[in-house]
Amino acid sequence: MATEDTVRAGTRTGADAPAGGDTPRDTGIPQGTGTRTRDLRQLITYALVGGSGVLLDLGAFLLLYNVVGLHEQVANVLSTSLGITNNFVLNALFTFGKRDRLLLRYLRFYAVGLTGIALTFVLLAVFSRGLGIDPNLVKAGSLPLVLVFQFALNRKWSFA
Repeated sequence: MATEDTVRAGTRTGADAPAGGDTPRDTGIPQGTGTRTRDLRQLITYALVGGSGVLLDLGAFLLLYNVVGLHEQVANVLSTSLGITNNFVLNALFTFGKRDRLLLRYLRFYAVGLTGIALTFVLLAVFSRGLGIDPNLVKAGSLPLVLVFQFALNRKWSFA
């Protein structure tokens, strides 16, 4: 039977030892902390990548809508597609570290991106066309909502 000191030190021998050998040492850090740290780092990286995509998306939208004169919905599809592609490349490299099955992952990532386009489409239709709010404000206001929704989908499906 192991003494109290050896159990406290994180080592067990003899009858107390589980089958297969050593037990994890008690480091004082709760189990799963490494996973939570990784998840938090992943979320922060995703948000930074998303921020670059948001800036690219919004900048392209402002240019296409205000300067080029494209219809707001056409400008939205083009600018969002540019942001999606930017975010896929950066997320594949830096956030999720996945470099396999890139075409399949891109198609999934883009499908998730289409949900963002659809959500923004509805918001633009309701708030811009329906309520007369400036499309620039509606587009800008939609971005945080779309970003959070897409993170959940991309993490569980595109980069699983």
